[in-house]
Amino acid sequence: MTQSWEGKSKGNKLGYRIFIGILRVAGIGPAYFLLRFVAFYYFLFSSSNKHIRAYFKKLGYTGWQATRSVYRNYYFFGQTLIDKIVVMSGLKAPYTFEFEDEHFIEEIMAGGNGGILISAHIGNYELAGYYFKRLPVKVNIVMVDNEQQQIKEYLESVMNDRKMSIITIKDDMSHVYEISSALKNNELIAIHADRFVAGSKTISGLFLGEDARFPLGPFALATTFKVPVSYVFCAKDTSRHYHLSASAPKSYTGNKQVAIPEALNDYIAEVEKKVKQYPEQWYNYYNFWAGSVNEKKSTI
Repeated sequence: MTQSWEGKSKGNKLGYRIFIGILRVAGIGPAYFLLRFVAFYYFLFSSSNKHIRAYFKKLGYTGWQATRSVYRNYYFFGQTLIDKIVVMSGLKAPYTFEFEDEHFIEEIMAGGNGGILISAHIGNYELAGYYFKRLPVKVNIVMVDNEQQQIKEYLESVMNDRKMSIITIKDDMSHVYEISSALKNNELIAIHADRFVAGSKTISGLFLGEDARFPLGPFALATTFKVPVSYVFCAKDTSRHYHLSASAPKSYTGNKQVAIPEALNDYIAEVEKKVKQYPEQWYNYYNFWAGSVNEKKSTI
């Protein structure tokens, strides 16, 4: 049983090539139509189904409601991939955006010390970056570099330059110096905190009524640099309209034994709020609540 994220996205190079070809020739509508069949294939054959169903059961869904939502979850996930390709490849993007509490991001920028935006795999965070590029600030995405190489190379070949950069998490911890440099330049650091790979340090918290593990790294960063932290999400309200939100910035300046659990609890509260608002747009396809003997539990 998969008990932690494997660091790879679903799909293959041929699948991405087909969808990009359809998008360039016919647009989003036909791509979404083909996606219905792809989502149905995953609905029938994916080994992740039992994990997604368990998540919906924790939200109180009945058997039929959970089954229906498993399919819709795959379909919405496919839409996020298509939308991301549209934006990154420079195709005409027919999306509209609404930003709730945008002034919180402006408040962080005005502070002059940079800030950390912590999110989750809810909705389509990459499109939040598309929105942020209009702001006079650079956004640095911190991520694990475990994507399937052939997919990564192909997507990079069709992407246009954006006002964003990627900081890759490395074993030698050099990414910490890159993050420090970015913050000194009053830039934003964006990172997800709802997935971890086997062997990484984790911290536990009560999520949807049951103990779950989260990566320690994002919360350690927040308490190490002591810059403002905002929990930011970008979910779909309709097929072409995205709703972005940001929480009031907060700095975790106390002792780490206190500050890290405090940051985790704040994060969990925000994620629970969002998964209840957008239950079919949370995309973690493994047994999120299971512990693993390969994890390194933090002693903080």
